[in-house]
Amino acid sequence: MMQFFKKHQLGILGIFLGGILGYAYYHFIGCETGTCSITSKPLNSSVYGMVMGYLMFSMFQKPKNTTQDV
Repeated sequence: MMQFFKKHQLGILGIFLGGILGYAYYHFIGCETGTCSITSKPLNSSVYGMVMGYLMFSMFQKPKNTTQDV
């Protein structure tokens, strides 16, 4: 289990921070009319932030070495 967290630590950190920032965006900026698809509900905004956080932080992971020596 610890090996999984160590391997994916940047992605997990991105998910955590993205969720917090997504909720903060909903709380402080949000959508007053309720017609915005992402920012009208806290769950939508948090999940969107989690996805964006994962994608942003996973860019900085080192690529896996998939070549095998013959």
